[in-house]
Amino acid sequence: MSETENMADDTHDSGQINSDVLQNITVTLSIEVGRAMIKIRDLMRLSQGSVVELDRIAGEPLDLLVNNTVVAQGEIVLVNERYGIRLTRVAPASERMKNL
Repeated sequence: MSETENMADDTHDSGQINSDVLQNITVTLSIEVGRAMIKIRDLMRLSQGSVVELDRIAGEPLDLLVNNTVVAQGEIVLVNERYGIRLTRVAPASERMKNL
């Protein structure tokens, strides 16, 4: 079977991707605590023990990103001695799919 025929098998007549194929795609999930903009000279001066101030206030929700797109917000929790995130706000599914 050719590559074109394989791709055709993975789509419906409407031209949409088969949901089974879509659900098996691996994405990168990350948590953003905050951001900071600094000059390169200040970056070069950083050493062990340096503190970089971020743009978030303590207690603000953290962003959950999928492939660098915010899809939810939450708070840090510990799960069996590992960090996790408890979601407090999730973007609607239609909005998440549009932004991915």
